[in-house]
Amino acid sequence: MSDEVFESDVVAASEEAVIHIVDELGEAQRERDEYLNTLQHLQADFENYRKRVAKSSVEAGARAQGDLVAKLLPVLDAFDYAMAHFDSSGSEESAALSQARSLLLDTLAKEGLERIDVVGTAFDPQVHDAVAHIADDGEGEGEQVIDEVLRAGYRWKGAVLRPAMVRVMG
Repeated sequence: MSDEVFESDVVAASEEAVIHIVDELGEAQRERDEYLNTLQHLQADFENYRKRVAKSSVEAGARAQGDLVAKLLPVLDAFDYAMAHFDSSGSEESAALSQARSLLLDTLAKEGLERIDVVGTAFDPQVHDAVAHIADDGEGEGEQVIDEVLRAGYRWKGAVLRPAMVRVMG
């Protein structure tokens, strides 16, 4: 009889051990799933952070470029005024100024600068700053048209950097 008791004790103990091991395994699987879920969330958060930082960096670079170009606009204006002054003469200084102006304007245009100075186009308050107005000669149909550009305006990569200062007719 003692052998039977001993065997039943061993069977009961091994059942308890198996149950304990199964419980530990279930707990380990729950912890694994919880860690995996936490890791996946952390990876997604990090990926979103990387994208946000990259986008912010690109935007900061674009703003810095736009600021630099805005600071160069008075140089282009000075070239324009000098060209207007030397326009009647065919001197070497005039040719040198024209080449320097063209070189600067072409370089900036390749990067995204567009000049706004078309005479005869319709007035658009988004891209033009009307500082003078003259009466229409009667041929127009009430539409305001750019008569003269007093200072060129510029767009930088599609956005108005500085509106053109114009005289409007109509």
